Amino acid sequence: QVQLVESGGGLVQPGGSLRLSCGASGSIFSINVMGWYRQAPGKERELVATVRSGGSTNYADSVKGRFTISRVNANTVYLQIDSLKPEETAVYYCNAICYGIDYWGKGTLVTVSS
Repeated sequence: QVQLVESGGGLVQPGGSLRLSCGASGSIFSINVMGWYRQAPGKERELVATVRSGGSTNYADSVKGRFTISRVNANTVYLQIDSLKPEETAVYYCNAICYGIDYWGKGTLVTVSS
């Protein structure tokens, strides 16, 4: 079992930055992959970025060069978001895969608006 809690969302102007945090508890040393997904109003949830236990990362094409995922220890993963766009307003969810099972946090809302 893994529990995930996100934080760091909020209101930011276009072009601004945020850092999202995800704290994990439970079987944290058995987590193979951690990542961030987002779901905009009226749209399906989509992958933003992932980081594997070995450190390799993967990004959606739309965020490459602007978003940076980092897992700083066994129970914390960050998502640095730069140059935000209004269309990136969404609920951002933390995800962890442990023994092939997906675990999700409740999400943190990022609103990009002037």
